[in-house]
Amino acid sequence: MGEIRFISTATVAQRRKPSESTQRIDLNPWELRFVLLAPIQRGLLCRKPTQDQQMTNIIHHLKTSLERTLDLFYPLAGRLGTTVNGDDDTTCFFIDCNGAGVPFIHASADGVTVGDILDPVYVPRIVYSFFPLNETWNYHGVSEPLLAVQVTELEDGIFIGCTMNHVVADGTSFWHFFNSWSEISRGSDINISQSPVFERGFVPEANFPVRIPQSELVFGGFPSSSPTQERVFHFRKEKIAALKAKANAEKGTNQISSLQALLAHLWRSVTRNRRLREDEETVHAIAVGMRPRIDPPLPQQYFGAAIQGGRVKMKAGELLELSLGHTAWQINRIISTLNHVSATNFFESWAKNPKPISPVILTIGNVLMLSSSPRFNVYGTDFGWGRPVAVRSGGGNKFDGNITIFEGCEEGSIDIEACLSPATLESMVDDAEFMDVVSI
Repeated sequence: MGEIRFISTATVAQRRKPSESTQRIDLNPWELRFVLLAPIQRGLLCRKPTQDQQMTNIIHHLKTSLERTLDLFYPLAGRLGTTVNGDDDTTCFFIDCNGAGVPFIHASADGVTVGDILDPVYVPRIVYSFFPLNETWNYHGVSEPLLAVQVTELEDGIFIGCTMNHVVADGTSFWHFFNSWSEISRGSDINISQSPVFERGFVPEANFPVRIPQSELVFGGFPSSSPTQERVFHFRKEKIAALKAKANAEKGTNQISSLQALLAHLWRSVTRNRRLREDEETVHAIAVGMRPRIDPPLPQQYFGAAIQGGRVKMKAGELLELSLGHTAWQINRIISTLNHVSATNFFESWAKNPKPISPVILTIGNVLMLSSSPRFNVYGTDFGWGRPVAVRSGGGNKFDGNITIFEGCEEGSIDIEACLSPATLESMVDDAEFMDVVSI
């Protein structure tokens, strides 16, 4: 497949400087946990606009609309700041809203078509090169941008890739920014549907600023591991509804959600096709949005990272011998424990004993790590020349067991981007129970 050719790079910054009172934003435990991990990388594949729209004009328009968007999302144009405390050998991190700017890269993938990205069984690795700041980690935000954008021309399409520091934002905030940028690009100027909220008043003042021991800031990356591949599995609305009905009927409840049933279905197939022993433990780690789960709820437009993790553990034998409903119910029960009380307890305990998530921890054992959500508005991100045809993620935080979930292109459908060993993915295709629910 073709190679990437870089055409230009510019720095885009907001036009208005923040007030002195909003120059610094302290970070809370939900956010600081991600300092050792990689940024969020998500991008949209679009058909190329009509011939009468010159690419130079499109690039100029995207840059100017990004500039206006950064007036609202001004922390993204800043950097991470640090305070090193010599008295106890700790470091405090905060967002320095200094307006240093956002790189905007214009590139071309000569000879590559939309079909070259969508048609292969496995996601082609050239997709990783559609994103900026590859091999960058969140802690690099002290000197590297918190957001970078790359617009890559294809023969018949455009890929808009964004890399955003995960300490600064979670998936909800990432897509809030992406949706707002497209809204302004379509002509809404500064009046977007939902302006971001940066207020952190819900965090007890005693937790600010969090002092992280230097011994916990072991910077590195993911350990060397076996090769992986990525495949996108598509699930239609009616198939998901059937899974949900089956799971609830098997457990005699109506509390299991569509997503919980689908995740249970995926987990069972991955476990079966990893060929685990019955007594081997397998873990499903799920990132849960906490905005509506605390009291009072955070506004949906709260900008930051407001997610908390839940871990469901089962022996492989139990997972496969018992029903889909049993597995889905275990997921349901763990998610139900994530509430205001658990959030308060987490904040207090983490502030006293800060332990950022290590990449090594994510890869230990037979894990599935879920990120993203089908609730994020992917296909409404229209920059003015039509809705996207697909969404893809970059190479950050990719390991055997990384699962990224998106809304599908049809209403009510879901896409799961599974990063697994080639042997596991090949075996899943021959798994009739799993593939019966997958739409090709």
